[in-house]
Amino acid sequence: MNQLLNKTKGDKVIWALVVLLALMSLLVIYSSTGSLAYKMYKGNTEIYLFKQVVFIGVGLVLIYFFHQVNYTIYSRVSKVLFWLVIPLLIYTLFFGVRLNEGSRWIKLPIINLTFQTSDLAKLVLFMYLSRMLSKKQEVIKDFKKGFLPLIIPVGLVCVFIAPANLSTALLVGATSMLLLFIGRASMQHLFYTGLIAMVPVVILILMAVWQHKEGNGVAPKVENRNKLTARVATWVNRVETFMYGSDLKNDEDNYQVNQAKIAIAKGGWMGLGPGNSEQRNFLPHPYSDFIYAIIIEEYGIAGGAFVLFVYLVFLFRSIQLFRKCPFAFGAFLALALSFTLVIQAMTNMAVNVNLFPVTGVTLPLVSMGGSSFLFTCTAIGIILSVSRFVEKNQLEGKEEEEEEEETHDEKEVAHA
Repeated sequence: MNQLLNKTKGDKVIWALVVLLALMSLLVIYSSTGSLAYKMYKGNTEIYLFKQVVFIGVGLVLIYFFHQVNYTIYSRVSKVLFWLVIPLLIYTLFFGVRLNEGSRWIKLPIINLTFQTSDLAKLVLFMYLSRMLSKKQEVIKDFKKGFLPLIIPVGLVCVFIAPANLSTALLVGATSMLLLFIGRASMQHLFYTGLIAMVPVVILILMAVWQHKEGNGVAPKVENRNKLTARVATWVNRVETFMYGSDLKNDEDNYQVNQAKIAIAKGGWMGLGPGNSEQRNFLPHPYSDFIYAIIIEEYGIAGGAFVLFVYLVFLFRSIQLFRKCPFAFGAFLALALSFTLVIQAMTNMAVNVNLFPVTGVTLPLVSMGGSSFLFTCTAIGIILSVSRFVEKNQLEGKEEEEEEEETHDEKEVAHA
């Protein structure tokens, strides 16, 4: 055990935050799935807890493995993976497993495991984008030589993710734009790109307003919404629910939001206590999309604020890592992956407190395990790989300084 701990390098604060979120995940998953497990498995209320323990164990192994790999290898690997992930996204779009009327998943043969290709695409894109940003710094202000080779990969990934998972596409696009801004891309280029990206969002809002007027405040079922495709109808419905809220009747998304509000109201400042959630019996997906509402119900606003604080500390440590890393690729890589995790967490929390339309985004490291949980652990492992290099570089720098000081002292003694 001591030998394993000695080999565990990287930012100790990030390691501590990972363990803290994992322990918090066990508590909330056990509480939020108790009733469901009792119904599904004839009284066995611990089944989902055991599954989460397995996922956390596998996740920690992934973090340890990827943090031991030299982070420069991810630069070389990203060139190959990026051009493999694009066909994979296209395949998922047309032939993927359909859940919630969207092709988000792909099923692996033999092991019969499904995973979201968008999670893999995010990870690969940010590795590739970090590589390109580090190589294009001298021509970053030039549109053709600098900006275009960076924005095209972002556009491709977002376009192929969006039809099945618009919220993830928007998060990937926003994180990429933020990374390009930090990477000194032209503000003019970013501004015009942002305007183009806002066009479909504005169209969705206008469609939601029109649909609300046509329906007189009553949200019809997705399949009956004129001749809109199922996914577009779902997006419009979610925007409409966010804008008009309780004015809508018979709407599933509005039901989720209202149940989350009830959970938050019951929690108050200090919460009902661990395992005492009442809304877990009414709130859809209390163990994934709406787990933050359960956290507030059981641990109060104080507990919700603490979770927010944990993610902010994680971001702060990653920004420090960005500033300390001597090489551009490692700095951009750590920042990109931390941004995407923290922005995802903020989005999930915003949805739960009704500051953002309903999405299928989970709370990283806290929501019940799945492919998203494992890809999150992989991203954290890569961040810690960069941190391990920075730690090693600083240690070598201190040793060189100490050697120089010793040599200087020896020369002074000899001179005396």
